[in-house]
Amino acid sequence: MRLIEKMLIVLVLVGGMTGAAMGKTQVGTRSGGKLPDGSSVEIYTLKNEKIEVQVMTYGGVILSLKVPDRTGKMQDVVLGFDDPTGYYENFNSKGAAFFGPLVGRYANRIAHAKFTLDGKEYTLTKNNGDNTLHGGPGGFHNHIWTGKVIADGVELKYLSKDGEEGYPGNLSVTVRYTLSGGDLKIEYAATTDKPTVLNLTNHSYFNLSGQGQGTILAEQLKLNASRFTPVDSGLIPTGELKSVVGTPFDFLKPHAIGERINADDEQLRLGHNGYDHNFVIDGGGKGLTEAAEVYDPASGRVLRVLTSEPGVQLYTSNFLNASIKGKGGVAYPRNAALCLETQHFPDSPNHPEFPTTVLKPGNEFHSTTIFRFSVR
Repeated sequence: MRLIEKMLIVLVLVGGMTGAAMGKTQVGTRSGGKLPDGSSVEIYTLKNEKIEVQVMTYGGVILSLKVPDRTGKMQDVVLGFDDPTGYYENFNSKGAAFFGPLVGRYANRIAHAKFTLDGKEYTLTKNNGDNTLHGGPGGFHNHIWTGKVIADGVELKYLSKDGEEGYPGNLSVTVRYTLSGGDLKIEYAATTDKPTVLNLTNHSYFNLSGQGQGTILAEQLKLNASRFTPVDSGLIPTGELKSVVGTPFDFLKPHAIGERINADDEQLRLGHNGYDHNFVIDGGGKGLTEAAEVYDPASGRVLRVLTSEPGVQLYTSNFLNASIKGKGGVAYPRNAALCLETQHFPDSPNHPEFPTTVLKPGNEFHSTTIFRFSVR
């Protein structure tokens, strides 16, 4: 490695942005202004020759993610808003869409907003009918994280206090976003001072044709998952691990997302006429494993998702209905994007047969997910 690639170079960028470069990744930081509650927001820009990502300290949100198409044209491929206030207003609305944040303390749903741990029942905040979703209304998406520049990226920290949204224990969480080539790596770590449950993910909405460019129904999806977890009417897993073979959930070979989304299938109907289900990754939870591949024939962009988690939630934005206006004032229609939320299984605290999500004092939680972009 050349000497200049080993040095930390402080830059002064256009518009008052300051930042650093380590190796081939430049990292800049600037003020994102104030939220309606008076909180100050910082925005970090991570950039190399293949990818550019913006992350803010409010919710750890991925504000934008720009990657080239097969002709080299850079486009933002994640849904969202033009400024932090848009996210704040959405996250604090009844129908929060969770565009791009870090999700916790427990990603996905917990039935009846209750679970029992070591003989004690804990009651959580309901925000999804009778259930709790994505940590509750005051989950990790709705807090300011402490950020700092690190080599090739940014590190975010948050202390979730004992009793926050009903969860036990003071939980210290560290999340790192870093770039390498076409990879966006997200590394999660956490410790607690009381036994608790934990399930962390990022909730970005991807449209590989570019955000605001129609739907993802023509994009081709492959999932390394022979089984999925069927749900009830509240989108809570029944406990069954069902084979995907012979169902519209079989993505072991690539299929266009829209090919079977309207099939006469009870699980699709329960998913609000689409996919909103956890898939059990073959060989997942035992190290970094490829969970998914998405290919957009129109742009040539390819997204591969690798993770150390045992599951991935496929969500085809079935609850969007053009009522939300995102970046550039574009109304986001149904199926405007897909989410691939790497995770432990939904409602695991109430399903002892699922991989455990319990974190105890003295242990440290670690998880890694990589979003790998290329073209074809």
